[in-house]
Amino acid sequence: MTSRTAALAAFTTALTFLSPVAHAATGDSGPIDPHRMSTIMETLASDGFHGRAPGTIGETVTVPWLIEQFKALGLEPGGENGGWTQTVPMLRTQPLEPARIIATTGKQTLPFTLQKDISLSTRLPQARIRIDHAPMVFVGYGVHAPERQWDDFKGVDLHGKVAIFLVNDPDFDAKPDEPVAGRFKGRAMTYYGRWTYKYEEAARQGAIAALIVHDTPSASYPWSTVVAPGGQVYDVEGHGGETPVPLQGWIEGNAAARLFAQAGLDLAALRTQARSPDFRPVALAHTQFSVDLPFKVDHLKSQNVLAKITGAAYPDETVMFGAHWDAFGESRNAQGQTVIRRGAIDDGSGIAGVLEIARAFKNGPRPQRTVRFAAWTGEERGLLGSAWYVTHPLAPLEKTAANLTMDVLQMAGPARNAFVIGAGQDSLQDDFAAAARTQGRTTQPEAMPERGAFYRADHLPFARAGVPVLAVMDMAGKFDLLNGGTEAGGQWLTAYMACYHQPCDAWHADWDVRGAAQDVEAVRLVGHKAAFSRDWPSWKAGSEFAAIRAKSNAARQ
Repeated sequence: MTSRTAALAAFTTALTFLSPVAHAATGDSGPIDPHRMSTIMETLASDGFHGRAPGTIGETVTVPWLIEQFKALGLEPGGENGGWTQTVPMLRTQPLEPARIIATTGKQTLPFTLQKDISLSTRLPQARIRIDHAPMVFVGYGVHAPERQWDDFKGVDLHGKVAIFLVNDPDFDAKPDEPVAGRFKGRAMTYYGRWTYKYEEAARQGAIAALIVHDTPSASYPWSTVVAPGGQVYDVEGHGGETPVPLQGWIEGNAAARLFAQAGLDLAALRTQARSPDFRPVALAHTQFSVDLPFKVDHLKSQNVLAKITGAAYPDETVMFGAHWDAFGESRNAQGQTVIRRGAIDDGSGIAGVLEIARAFKNGPRPQRTVRFAAWTGEERGLLGSAWYVTHPLAPLEKTAANLTMDVLQMAGPARNAFVIGAGQDSLQDDFAAAARTQGRTTQPEAMPERGAFYRADHLPFARAGVPVLAVMDMAGKFDLLNGGTEAGGQWLTAYMACYHQPCDAWHADWDVRGAAQDVEAVRLVGHKAAFSRDWPSWKAGSEFAAIRAKSNAARQ
C-alpha cells in the first residue's frame, strides 16, 4: 500500500469512527472473535498453567505460550535485544514468626498481633527489620498536593518516625458544607487516596515506617482482604529508582482506636480535623513503636512479553495495547488442599483481547505509527511489569501516543452500555465513548469511583509518566444486558466479585463472551484511530497527569 493510499484509508476510517450512529446495540464485535477469546481464556486457566504466578512453574509455561501466539499472528518481537521478552527482576518478601510488635505510652504497653491487629510488610531485601522506640505521628490523609492547595505535613520532620495515615482522600467523608468538599473529586478517588501513594509519600518525607488505618468504606474492602496475602509483597529490584519506606502496613480500625486512646487522643475527632486544610500533624504524645520482625526474602526474574507491528510512516511513535498475564498461582486453602487461583477473567480476558486486537491489526493495512502489544507480569503484585517497562522503556514514552489496557471483561453477553474508568481524565475516554456509540451503546462513569479503579491496573505507570491512557475494567458497574437488562448485569457482577482473586475465577463453557468482545472492539477502534493519525491524545486540564505530559511537548511537535 502506498503512503497516499494508507492516508486515504486512515481518513476514511476516522470519518466512519466519528460519524453518529442511530441504531440499537446488537452485540456486533467487528473482527474480534468471542469464540477465539473463550478458547484463549480456557487455555490460560487450565491446570497446566498452574495459576500463572510470577517466578513459578506457571510462568515457565505461560511465557513460551504467549510468544508462540504472537509468532503465529506474524508479529515482530518487541522485547529486549530483538527478542520477545523484557526481564523484570523481582524481590519477594514475607513476614515470619515470631514477631514482636508493640506501642508504649509511658508505662502502658499495647501489643499487636500480626494479621489480627496489624499487617506489616517490606520492600527491602532485609531478613529482619527492627525499629526501637520510634515516635509516632498522625499525618491525617498524608496528602501533599500543591495544585489543590493542600499539605497535610506542614513542614513537620518525619525522619526516624512512624507516620500514621487515613486511607482515601480528604474529602471522602466530607459534608457538602465543608470547605474540602469536592476538592479531591468527592467520592471519586484520586491517586492521593490510594494506599500506594501513602507509602510513597512516607518515604519522601523520611518516615521509618508507614501505617494506614483501615476502615472498610474508605478502603473499599474488608480487613480480610488486607491480610489475605499474609504480608507477602513483590517489588522490582531497585524499586524502580525509588527508595521505599522501610516498613509499611495497615492497622485494623479498632486496634488503631485503642492506640490513639492510649496516647490520650480521639481518633474519630481527628478524622474530622484531618478534613480541614489547616490540619497539622499530631504527635502521639510519649508514644513509641517497636518492632522485631523476621522476613523471608526471595530474588526472582520474571518476564514481560512484547510484540509489535512497526509503523509505516512514524515508527518511533507508539500506540500500545496491554493486559497482564499473571494470576495468583497455587496455594493451600484452610483445609490444607492445593487450590489454583486461575485468573480466567482476571486477566485471561484481557490477554485474549490483546491477542484478538493484534490479529485484527495484522490482517488490516499497516498502521502509520508502531503498534505494540504487551503481556505484563506482576500486575497482581503491584503493577510491577508495566512499572518496570516505564522506567526501562523500549520505545520513547514522550512519543507513546496511548496506552490502552484491558483488565477484567464481562462474560454475560452484549450490553447497551459501557463504563468509563476515571471519567474526565483524557481524550481517549472521549474516543471510547464515540466508539461505543458506533456499536449503539451509551457510556457512563464507573458506578463506584471511590474504589479508585483508575489507579489499580497496568495503565497507571504510563499515566504517571504522562502517557494518555484508556482503561477498560468491567467491574465498574451493572451492565444493561440485551438479555436481562441491569438486573442480569447486576447478578453477573455480584457473582464475579464473589470469585474475584479466588479459585472460582475459572473458565466456563456457558459464558457469553460477546459482551467482552464488544468492549475489545471498542478499544481496538480507539487504538486504530490513534495508530492512523497525526494527532496526539491529550489529558484534560483537571487531570493530575496533564503537567507531566506537558514537560515533553517539544518532542511531539
